[in-house]
Amino acid sequence: MPESAEELSQHADVREALDQTQGKAKVKAQTKDKVSFASYVLLLAGLIALYFVLGSNRLPLAPNLIVLGRRLVRGAVIITILLAISKSIDVYAIGAVRDASTRFTLKRIKRLVVGLLVLLVAVSVIFVNWYTALISVGVVSVIVGLSVQTPMTSFIGWIYILVRRPYRVGDRIQIDDATGDVIDVGYIDTTLWEFGGKYISGDHPSGRIIKFPNSKVLNSMIFNYSWPLFPYIWNEIKFNIGYESDLKFIAETMQRIVEEELGAEMLKRVAQYRELLARTPVDELEVRAHPRVLFRVSENTWLEAIVRYLVAPREAGSVKTRLIKSLLPALNAAPDKVLFPKGPNR
Repeated sequence: MPESAEELSQHADVREALDQTQGKAKVKAQTKDKVSFASYVLLLAGLIALYFVLGSNRLPLAPNLIVLGRRLVRGAVIITILLAISKSIDVYAIGAVRDASTRFTLKRIKRLVVGLLVLLVAVSVIFVNWYTALISVGVVSVIVGLSVQTPMTSFIGWIYILVRRPYRVGDRIQIDDATGDVIDVGYIDTTLWEFGGKYISGDHPSGRIIKFPNSKVLNSMIFNYSWPLFPYIWNEIKFNIGYESDLKFIAETMQRIVEEELGAEMLKRVAQYRELLARTPVDELEVRAHPRVLFRVSENTWLEAIVRYLVAPREAGSVKTRLIKSLLPALNAAPDKVLFPKGPNR
């Protein structure tokens, strides 16, 4: 009999707990990784052989060409070793990290460091000594930095994102008027998969992507709906009702239905929320463990009956739809107690 999703999740939790008590499982290289390592070894062997051939004075080449050739081969050897080390880090170090977002960030940092080292080696091949190479890279960096000030500010913004982590890949955020799920955090810009937006209402993806420079995080407010310690938001459903309605009946009905749908899960979320608040100066804030119903005077001369509950951000739309389908029949079943607005022909 096939296992349910819940059973599979429980088994995954057990495996993770065993890994934590028995030590991390050994990371194994895949076939494609072994092929890559073999390619680097063969390339390195060929370059070393070529280096000694050039130094044997058996080739009919001018001395200056032999010196240049050996320098180029030496640079290629160092770059090959750097690429092999980079691949090893990918497989055995970053590959052992469980969190996909953290792996993504570490790979970005690793690529940047390796790219800078390769650039330094390439410049050293052109210049005779490392001191000249370092000075050249420094001068070029200053010139480039002055000419591309905005991209450099965005690069600083990328470093800020890595250190302060206002968001990471997979988070649902809002920055200025842009709202969406983070699908890429590059060196210069961030890419969102938009939800809602101009052409669609609710929390459904619009199909558009949004790109903004990382420099925006330095001077804009960021709303993160996927904070890892508490990835939930408060949501509401409201109905307009008449002043003569039975408010007690409406409150009891709405609370009962929402509790039946979300009660056990919401208790867990509120307990987690209270634990987090206890560590802050606002731990005295009242947090209800059950869905709350409240009434508010509307501007259109009706009362608003509002039920408030906790929900995961990406489930907000589907949960609201499910609750409305349950709430409306229950309220409409008592038309003498729940006076909804009526059209002119009713």
